[in-house]
Amino acid sequence: MNTRTAPPSLLRPEDLWSRMLETTRHGLATGALQPIATECRTLNHRGVPFQVRMLGRAHLKDERAKREPPRATPFNPFEHPDPDLVVGGLTPTHVCLLNKFNVVEHHLLIVTRVFEEQESWLTAADFEALALCMSGLDGLAFYNSGEAAGASQRHKHLQLIPPLGPDGLRVPMETWLSAPLARGVVKTVPDLGFGHVATGLGPWEDVPARDGARMLEAYLALMAAAGMGTTPLPPYNLLATRDWMLLVPRACAESQGINVNAMGFGGSLLVKTAQQRQQLEEQGPMELLRQVTRPVVLG
Repeated sequence: MNTRTAPPSLLRPEDLWSRMLETTRHGLATGALQPIATECRTLNHRGVPFQVRMLGRAHLKDERAKREPPRATPFNPFEHPDPDLVVGGLTPTHVCLLNKFNVVEHHLLIVTRVFEEQESWLTAADFEALALCMSGLDGLAFYNSGEAAGASQRHKHLQLIPPLGPDGLRVPMETWLSAPLARGVVKTVPDLGFGHVATGLGPWEDVPARDGARMLEAYLALMAAAGMGTTPLPPYNLLATRDWMLLVPRACAESQGINVNAMGFGGSLLVKTAQQRQQLEEQGPMELLRQVTRPVVLG
C-alpha cells in the first residue's frame, strides 16, 4: 500500500523541488501520473536547437481508444484536484499540481483554487503564486490564453517546467534571449521570426510578492504594447524566466496540422507523426511559428 505524508499547509520555495520529487514518485506508483512517451530529436534552425518530440505509437492508439462522446458539462480536473497529484498549496488563492499527462518531466501547474476563466487577465495573485514556484525552480513559466493559443482547460492555470535547453539555457529559444533585456523597455528581438514583444524583469529577489509585482508590471506593459486591451482578450501565449518575459499574440492554433502552444515559442514542439516531423524539417520551425502568430508593430 502506498502511503504519503500530508503536505504542509503552504509550500516554501526551498521545499518545492523535494516535494515535487516525492509527489512524482507517489503519482507514478499509484498511476495518477501518466507521462506521455515521445521520441525527441534536435532540429537546428536559425541558430536555435529546437526540440521536436514525436508521440509514440502506443499513445496515439490509446488516444483513439479513449475517445468518448462529448460531455454535456466539460470535465474540470482542477475543480477537485487528484490528491495524488497535489504538490502543495502555494497561497490562499493558488495550489501547485503535477501535470497528469506530462511530456517533459516535473511539469508543474499553478492553479487557482476557485474557478477563473483561462482567458481572463492575469493578476497580482497569479504572479505571486508563480513567482513563489520560480524561486524554487529556475525554469520556464508559461501561459496559454485561449484555444487558439493551445489552452486545453478553461480553469485558469499557469505552468512551469525545468530547464530544457542545452548549455545552461532554460529553453532553446534563449539563444536569442540570453542578452540582458532592460526592465521597463518593451522591444522585439529581430532574430525571432514570429510576432512578439519582450521585456526584461530585472534582478530576481526571491521575494514572491515583489517578484510577482514586477512580473505583473511587465505583463501589463507587454499587453498594452501588443494592443491586447480589447474585451474579450485575443488569444496569446506568455513565456517568462527570472530574467525576461515574452508575449506572443496568436492568429491560429495550428498550421498544416501541427499544433503550437507556448512551449513552441520556447523552442520545444510536438508532432504526432513522422510525416509531420519531416514537414517541419522542410519548412523550418521558425516559419511554423510565424504562421500561427499575429505581427506586432511597436509605435
